[in-house]
Amino acid sequence: MRAALGRWHMGRVIAAYRTHQHHGRPLRQETVAAWVGITQPQLSRIENGPAMVDLGKLTQWARLLDIPTELLWFQVPEQRAPCPARHVPIPAPAVVVEVPPGEGPAGDDTATMRGWRVMDAQIGGAYLYGTVTAYLRDQVGPRLFGGAGGADGVAVFTSAAALTEMAGWMAHEAGRDEDARRHFHRAWDLSTIGRDRHLGVHVLNSVAHLAHHQARPDEAISVAQAAARALATGPHNPELQAKLLATQARCHATLGQAREARALLHDAEAALQGTHDEAPSPWVSSFDQGALACDAARCMRQLGDLPAAQRHAERVLELRSAGRIRSRAFGNLTLASALIGQGELERACAVATDVIHSTQALGSYLVIQQFRELRALLKPHTAPIARAVVESLAEALRQRVWWYQWLTDSNPRPDTPKACHHDRS
Repeated sequence: MRAALGRWHMGRVIAAYRTHQHHGRPLRQETVAAWVGITQPQLSRIENGPAMVDLGKLTQWARLLDIPTELLWFQVPEQRAPCPARHVPIPAPAVVVEVPPGEGPAGDDTATMRGWRVMDAQIGGAYLYGTVTAYLRDQVGPRLFGGAGGADGVAVFTSAAALTEMAGWMAHEAGRDEDARRHFHRAWDLSTIGRDRHLGVHVLNSVAHLAHHQARPDEAISVAQAAARALATGPHNPELQAKLLATQARCHATLGQAREARALLHDAEAALQGTHDEAPSPWVSSFDQGALACDAARCMRQLGDLPAAQRHAERVLELRSAGRIRSRAFGNLTLASALIGQGELERACAVATDVIHSTQALGSYLVIQQFRELRALLKPHTAPIARAVVESLAEALRQRVWWYQWLTDSNPRPDTPKACHHDRS
């Protein structure tokens, strides 16, 4: 990267970033091109043609890749706020990830997954979906049968389960919920062969989340309760316990059951104060105060308690660093909705403007859905500031929906390891 920067050629910098070993495997030109709304041939010309001289484009790439200003050969203009009311620009995501080496194939898998988790939080799962499924097919699939590179026993089924579950979340974020459902059910099948009890519980929570998202809250509660019973028979894991309670809380909020939702959120808060009986599974994503605050904000908004929704959303923003682009986006979008409902239109528009600009490189269909909801909330307002934000949201939606159409067309239905082909449905 330093050598590319030293040549004063942004195309070489982009190419060095795309092919950096810390990604696990090179990022495709199509994927990186989509981040800025250009085509793969256009990015190829940028990487292989003459050095870019347009300051606006240079600045766009510098901010997207979060290149330290002291390493640049040009001056990045100061980023100005388009909406002055309490507008705080959020830096573009830093997506270069250092992945520690693993020990053996399963260790390599965990290291790769940790890197993807960091990138996922910064750029969204939609852009990584094809990369993860290709890794499952090319790197994990052959090991399930003791083929290339030698078998690593039961551990490979645990790797396959965890990475298939991750692919499910990325499919969900890309708006491909049927693919997500298949991934989650296959991950559950694989987890029953492995020996990581907590991973199995984690997968069941993902199944419950998707059922809730697809307007089946009763089914989601049933699955989450079954997962909680399974968790109770093994080593205590306070984060998993809190995650299952929060999932149930969101379902009860959807059903309008305020007392149950609030009690479950209270129990989740208490659960997070507990201690682990053993070292947490490396395959299970963390659940912390920030994640709980995000779930609580959604619950309170669903129940119509907008002051509480605002407090929890602001808590998300306090706990999530600028690099957690997606988490902050969800927090900001919930905050904007709560502010609109409470008549704080000016501040809501400032928050909305922030989130439009800070998510330009984020691949998340879930964020697109919330943009639509926010635009619907603002449309009845005739104030110039609201109309300006409605127009900005409309333009952002046009661009991002185009990206998703492109991603859907260019990412065919992925192959998964052959042992995963059984669909429990």
